[in-house]
Amino acid sequence: MPRVAIVTDSACCLPGGLMWASRLIVVPLRVHLDGVDHAETDLTGDQLVAKLRAGVALTTSQPTPQAFVAAYERAAAQGAAEVVSIHLSAALSGTHATACAAAREAELRVHVVDSASAGFGLGFAVRAGLAVAEAGAGGAAVVAAVGESLRCSEVLFYVDTLEYLRRGGRIGSAAAWAGSALAIKPILRLEAGRIVAAEKVRTAARGLARLAEMAGAAAGDGPVEFGVQHVGAAQRAGEVAGRLRELRPDAEAIAVGEVGAAIGVHVGPGTLAVTVRRG
Repeated sequence: MPRVAIVTDSACCLPGGLMWASRLIVVPLRVHLDGVDHAETDLTGDQLVAKLRAGVALTTSQPTPQAFVAAYERAAAQGAAEVVSIHLSAALSGTHATACAAAREAELRVHVVDSASAGFGLGFAVRAGLAVAEAGAGGAAVVAAVGESLRCSEVLFYVDTLEYLRRGGRIGSAAAWAGSALAIKPILRLEAGRIVAAEKVRTAARGLARLAEMAGAAAGDGPVEFGVQHVGAAQRAGEVAGRLRELRPDAEAIAVGEVGAAIGVHVGPGTLAVTVRRG
């Protein structure tokens, strides 16, 4: 264990197998299904989509303070002197606030970071922090690396319907479109950690094309990598990744994966998200 340990939550959806890095501790978000509380990591994408399409009521919650206290205790027991705890946007979840409460009880110093992001946006930031921690840097340097990754990242996403966001109270500025939800296909983005309306189109095909175009524009002309995520839409994700590769054949990487269950509950099947990380 390096001088600094990294703690995050399962909304990070880390690419490349990093979820199991030895110096990383991942605290799972919770999904409540059929009266039973589950760690979101226990639900497969297929299970989630089947439940959502069957109309089963699912709710989510942040980890308990005790879960974070245990994570910080584990880091200390493994020899870490500090923890950098990086979490899902505080505007979308109480996870950050819960981590802050647990940090006040920790026996070692804990820097809690609100990523103002989710999915690969959070995951890329965690990866940046891990790289600096592995090099032996202190907590302040790890926090700075995380912040730089977040400043260079943008998250855009397409949803088939606004209904899931409306039900969960996370619809943000797209609420103005909700009345015509059946007639439009929304493209949204994260701005200061909140969901805001970006553009609306009339068909899914046009939505996926515009999502790729907007991500390509957000990439600029310099070095870039993309992360494509989906909820029960692997074929669509492959199509969007292919479009991005055509737009930016020089991209450093294009990671493709599923959205975690706790986020998937609130965006619904068919969702596609693209994270753009510049530099």
